[in-house]
Amino acid sequence: MGITKSEIFTEEQNQLASIAKVLGHPARVAILNHLFNINACVCGDLVEEIGLAQPTISQHLKELKNIGLIKGSVEGTKVCYCIDSENWTQMKTILNTFLNQDLETCADCC
Repeated sequence: MGITKSEIFTEEQNQLASIAKVLGHPARVAILNHLFNINACVCGDLVEEIGLAQPTISQHLKELKNIGLIKGSVEGTKVCYCIDSENWTQMKTILNTFLNQDLETCADCC
């Protein structure tokens, strides 16, 4: 099995693949849903809400933060997370551009 060479793909293709990978786990989707519903959160709340162990939640938060969909601020011994609205809007643009491509109708399509 070969190594994926991301440099041979466009920036848009790499961004879309990164977004798809992060959104490809239901726990991350649940975390994003929860953050949208309450507009801020600490990791402990997510453990109770999602039902996964704290280290697992932390790993999912790290993935979401690395791609920029969420941001966190330290408040004492806790970290408060929220949706990064600027990056969320950018992600929606990337996804919409990709998903709004239309197939041309053709009689000879495979």
